[in-house]
Amino acid sequence: MAILKIARMGHPILRQVAQPVEDATSPEIRRLLADMVETMGDADGTGLAAPQVYAPLRVVVYFVTEARAGKDQAAVPLTSLINPIITPIGEEIAYDWEGCLSVPDMVGIVPRHTRIRLQAETPEGKPIDAMIEGFHARVLQHECDHLDGILYPQRMDDLSLLIFREELRHGVPEKAKRLLAPSA
Repeated sequence: MAILKIARMGHPILRQVAQPVEDATSPEIRRLLADMVETMGDADGTGLAAPQVYAPLRVVVYFVTEARAGKDQAAVPLTSLINPIITPIGEEIAYDWEGCLSVPDMVGIVPRHTRIRLQAETPEGKPIDAMIEGFHARVLQHECDHLDGILYPQRMDDLSLLIFREELRHGVPEKAKRLLAPSA
């Protein structure tokens, strides 16, 4: 296994549409997945898409901790997806902070669908077809955006809410508080 270099915003690989993987079970894909998991851990990330490590393939690794999952959701163990496809379910959108290993030291308020359908393959070649919601859905939408050449700032409604993480020590902007407030 190896820790790979992470592409940063502005690099052309992050603007490309990734190519489908022909054989999810190949040794090359298994090696890439192992390297991505090690890289994600080293960078203290929650998810990583293959284009972020200069591999233009439709491959994603991620997990969701119990703390991030939310009170009505379960934690998600380390998961590897090959050729994921996500489809929004319904019209409900939620706003939340997002960060990205390819946009270091910054966070922004991003709207995302609250429920999605996930279709993908496992590294063993088994199909996945699942309904996902909450923070888990947010993580998947973020990572799958990387496969289509999209970074989270491109999804933001208000770029004034793209902030250096360290600046949040001064407090959350009022606009952000309004967007993040639970609906009555």
